[in-house]
Amino acid sequence: MATINMILQGKGGVGKSLIASLLTQYLLESGKDVSCVDTDPINATFAGYKEFDVTALNIMDKEDIDPRRFDKLVELMLALSDDDEMVIDNGAATFVPLASYLAGNKVFEMLEESEIQINLHTVITGGQALPDTLAGLNSLFKTFDVPIYVWLNNYFGPINGNDRNFEEFTVYHENTHRIAALIRLPQKKKETFGKDLENLLTAKMSFDEAQESTLPIMTRQRLKMIWKEVQQELSNSGL
Repeated sequence: MATINMILQGKGGVGKSLIASLLTQYLLESGKDVSCVDTDPINATFAGYKEFDVTALNIMDKEDIDPRRFDKLVELMLALSDDDEMVIDNGAATFVPLASYLAGNKVFEMLEESEIQINLHTVITGGQALPDTLAGLNSLFKTFDVPIYVWLNNYFGPINGNDRNFEEFTVYHENTHRIAALIRLPQKKKETFGKDLENLLTAKMSFDEAQESTLPIMTRQRLKMIWKEVQQELSNSGL
């Protein structure tokens, strides 16, 4: 059965393209054939990863979904062979119209009838973006009945409120049965590990490319450590 991994979150700049790149690298290392699509009409960051051969597909017409362009995306999904994977990175600007279009046209139901598995991925981040990302997650719970993988990104601040961890938030308690897995991005020192990862993302490099590059040896070592932790998290998630 082919699998669609779609990243959706209404808040920009919280790590959606990071998730897309990490997920793609993990699936490729697992021996999967992976197709990648970037639908972000404003910041097509994922499409910048040359190693992944990402298809940039703008599915928007101003503020609405363009049905003809969206049909092309569906055709790409339906063309997947058994056991193939697709990773789709969507921008913040597409969140509301895309979610509405997917639900209104019962796209996921149609794909499931074609024996295609749908996994949604979203990110929760700390700091000022916490309320917005929680709202985005809650919206996904209300709109879709498919497995949702929740990625926890503490880079911008701890994910807590009133001294509560994420597992103590109401949105988690009310929807525990809907969450396929919690995937925690490694918490590392910003001045070293954080800066190395930030530079890696800016350069649109994979972890494999970093290890084969001329980056300083300790930079490569720190990136290797980060990737090992991410691999373990993804392995534990059951993806």
